[in-house]
Amino acid sequence: MRFRTVWPLFCVLAVLGCAPVSKPLVGVTCSRSGSGSTLLPTTYTDALCRAGGVPVAIPTVADEPQAAAVVAALDGIVFSGGEDVNPAWYGEDVLNQTVEIDYVRDRSDSLLALAALASGKPVLAICRGSQLLNVILGGSLYQDLPSQKGICHSDVVHAISVEPLSFLAGIYGTDSLKVNSMHHQAVKVAAPGITVCSRSADGIVEAWQTPTIWAVQFHPEKMLASGDERWLPLFEAYVKSIIHQ
Repeated sequence: MRFRTVWPLFCVLAVLGCAPVSKPLVGVTCSRSGSGSTLLPTTYTDALCRAGGVPVAIPTVADEPQAAAVVAALDGIVFSGGEDVNPAWYGEDVLNQTVEIDYVRDRSDSLLALAALASGKPVLAICRGSQLLNVILGGSLYQDLPSQKGICHSDVVHAISVEPLSFLAGIYGTDSLKVNSMHHQAVKVAAPGITVCSRSADGIVEAWQTPTIWAVQFHPEKMLASGDERWLPLFEAYVKSIIHQ
């Protein structure tokens, strides 16, 4: 019973013959439906496939041994978007009715994040993933940008700055990019040890990094799926970082 939640991952390994493969195996965290079904938009897996990775959907895990087993089987891990991170994790009560929490996913993602950090394997954190890792590392979040900051980052396209020497600057060689926004939460206090790589014009953190994490608040996989080929190099660079780790 204890391995039920990680069985799909090991099914994939069995299909691969459990032999070394030339392409890195990249796990992607999933959200859940109301009935508990595992959900993952194909935009993530399509982007990783195009970039030269072998994506694997990670269902929820229940404890540290499961999380450690999953991360040990992977070469890298992508923390995907989705529900809001529980504000209790950074010492706050729920602000209002806009905050949507999945306690099962929160526990699973936190266990996977801690296992990934302990492993030192490359992490790509997108939207919720960026917020989650910031909280796990000791930071906090704006729970609702419209009510707390008077800012709307929902379904808009806007410019962001790109700091020199950041992973975004290394990939794109520019000091600004245009990105999408589909979030109402964001990094408030950056965790100790992270380097902020990008902000929007209204001051919201749009990207940050550590030696093993690349984190973005926007959704490059959605832009790529909509035909914006500028975002394939981000996933290619991430897959290359796994190969060369």
